[in-house]
Amino acid sequence: MDLATIWEWVGYLASVVVAISLMMADIKKLRWWNLIGAALFVAYGLAIDAIPVALVNFFIVIIDIYYLVKLYREPQEQPADSE
Repeated sequence: MDLATIWEWVGYLASVVVAISLMMADIKKLRWWNLIGAALFVAYGLAIDAIPVALVNFFIVIIDIYYLVKLYREPQEQPADSE
């Protein structure tokens, strides 16, 4: 398998991971999976010299990191006790 084929599969994997992320109901899981998919797309975009792909996904990585930090720093809401 040549290097171009490997990077093509990285692109497919990135697409699948992003699609999986969009099926998550839990926002933390969505952000983590989306972060992984976007990071794979950054690598893919750089490998095939598709700078716009790499840049937009790098921006998505930054956004995902920002919101993950925000989510983990916020105190967790406690469910109301039902009586």
